[in-house]
Amino acid sequence: MNSIIAKGSHYFGLTGFPITIRRSKTSSSKEPSHPHDLTKVEHSHDFCELVIVTQGQAVQCLEGVDLPIAAGDIFLLQGHQKHFFHSRQDLELINIMYNPKELNLPENELRRMPGYCAMFVLEPHYRNEHKFNSRLHVEQIALAYLNKISSDMELECEQKVAGYEIALRSKLLEIITYLSRSYTQGSSIESQALIRVGNVIGAMENSYDKDWKLKELASIANMSKSNLLTVFRKATHQSPIEYLIHLRIQRAMEMMRSTDMTITEIAFCVGFNDSNYFSRQFRKITGITARQYLAQQQQFSTV
Repeated sequence: MNSIIAKGSHYFGLTGFPITIRRSKTSSSKEPSHPHDLTKVEHSHDFCELVIVTQGQAVQCLEGVDLPIAAGDIFLLQGHQKHFFHSRQDLELINIMYNPKELNLPENELRRMPGYCAMFVLEPHYRNEHKFNSRLHVEQIALAYLNKISSDMELECEQKVAGYEIALRSKLLEIITYLSRSYTQGSSIESQALIRVGNVIGAMENSYDKDWKLKELASIANMSKSNLLTVFRKATHQSPIEYLIHLRIQRAMEMMRSTDMTITEIAFCVGFNDSNYFSRQFRKITGITARQYLAQQQQFSTV
């Protein structure tokens, strides 16, 4: 089977705002629900797609693995994951499509929620391994709430009244926050395992300046150190300590853009005990020295 790459421009437009919404419905006529409806065709895309199953059931083929889905299931499809739906029975989907790279979402704040880390960061990497048991499933009341917000988003996309971009972004964040909180209520063994790792990420995001030890992080996750290292690296491609260092450098860069503190003061403020070690890590991660970065920011601020 030849896989199609769905481009964001097909859904957002060439210069459109990178959030939109589509509804897909199984019909007796077998006609597509909307232009570029690829529900039945294997495809991947260069944006994220939040899928809310509002009715019916089907089988999702994700990277060659069949995963049954039913009304109430909600999951994130990240870009470049080949997928399609078959064996559809009265299937109805809400597809919220967005490009996080272009939206500048408040990732720092979002990752402070263990449910966000579990559902939006970890779960997509463990979906096949967990046989989809780590997916979020909600009941009818929650579906009705999500359907209402989705309808509001559709109206914003259609009417494009001044400020619709702000409205769409805020409604997307409302949905993400709601789903992140809902995910922490999941009872499956698989979802709870991801929540424990999400707790580790949330703890570091909330207290990035703390002198974290791997033993302490493993205790938060209720895992052995070796198990935490394995799970964490699979999901983030970093060890917990590497993640923490990147987080501290990111915070340091933010402070260089918004404060008059010296580099040494910033280094200590974000959790480094050695300014020379901070400088080495800064250059390793960003490709330039901290002084060069600070000089660039000062230059920009005077333009």
